[in-house]
Amino acid sequence: MSYQNSAHARIRQYSLPQLSTGKDWYIVYNAYDPDAGRMRRKRMRVTPKIKKTSERRQYAQDVMQRLTEQLRSGWNPWITYQAAEAYTSWTEACDNYRSTLGRLKADGCLKEKTIYGYLRMLDTFNDWASDQQLRYTFQFDRRLLSRFIDWIWLDRGLSIRTRNNYVTWLKIFSRWLQSKEYIEADAADGLQLFGGKAQSGKNRTIIPAEAMERLRTYCQDQNTHFLLACYVLYYCLIRPNEMSYIQLKHISVERGTIYIPDYSAKNGKGATVTLPDQVIRLMIQLRIFEHPDHYYLFSARCRPGKERHTAKQFSDFWDHHIRRDLKFPMEWKFYSLKDTGITDLIKDNTDLLSVRNQARHHSLLMTDIYTPHDIEAANDVIRHRSGRF
Repeated sequence: MSYQNSAHARIRQYSLPQLSTGKDWYIVYNAYDPDAGRMRRKRMRVTPKIKKTSERRQYAQDVMQRLTEQLRSGWNPWITYQAAEAYTSWTEACDNYRSTLGRLKADGCLKEKTIYGYLRMLDTFNDWASDQQLRYTFQFDRRLLSRFIDWIWLDRGLSIRTRNNYVTWLKIFSRWLQSKEYIEADAADGLQLFGGKAQSGKNRTIIPAEAMERLRTYCQDQNTHFLLACYVLYYCLIRPNEMSYIQLKHISVERGTIYIPDYSAKNGKGATVTLPDQVIRLMIQLRIFEHPDHYYLFSARCRPGKERHTAKQFSDFWDHHIRRDLKFPMEWKFYSLKDTGITDLIKDNTDLLSVRNQARHHSLLMTDIYTPHDIEAANDVIRHRSGRF
């Protein structure tokens, strides 16, 4: 018997209704209460309005017959939702959700980073819910989610952005549970996002030049291959997930280019970006091109290898080594190197069209977001113009 079937069988446990007579008449039976995790006694009073004993007894027999039929069909008096899937154990529902995410990843419907975030939030929720007696899917309701969000934001003191991320995930997760009939209604329907557009925008943090120099010196001493990863992000403006797909066959030293395949590109379109001389020199120093063309540039430990490793290894090394050893603040992330690279190109008076092409932005408006306002010069034509006023 499967775990789900055994869970269903446990919830369907009952004893046949019996009539108890005395000063007051009651119909009494036992049924399994999932919240309590045990059999509980259920008592129903027989209406005293029926004065004649024989008629009251017949009425009670009719009620007990209907109750028996309901209990045999799977009805549980302690559960208001009737679908059999609502009896699914919470553990099994979570396992099914993980399998669904795995299939979405295999089919290219969700990015690895997105799936990793969903699974991490699910683990956090389950750690919290372990003290909430969450055994079956029907118990996943609005009150439970409201308490969880308060715990995330008020008790743990996490940011409004993190709170909103959890709310967004809960809405997605709740709709998935509803689509499987694990729950009757969308439990996250009443949860609200706080902060509006100002909170939903990306927080672009630029790493100062002094810190960049410390980062370069540290990586030269500790992990030169990770320095190459930093160079590719900063100079080539290739996103971390896209970096994880780069194979040596995608690199052309002669042309000074790296090709981003369509299956890894954020917009789903293959593109070629410029490979600066400084990056090529480091690749040669690390003997990158002595490996076969089918090797991934950043396999295990950021070194060339046969197996592809996810972009998580970049952020892991950053969090566990760079931030800890260099005392970098939380807002300086590995991805900040891309934002810093774009900003530095603009500061070096590189034309925005070239920056846009290297960063593969869909428009110049996106590239212009990175333009620091403190370097914008006055327009000489306007500055020295004499009007007629």
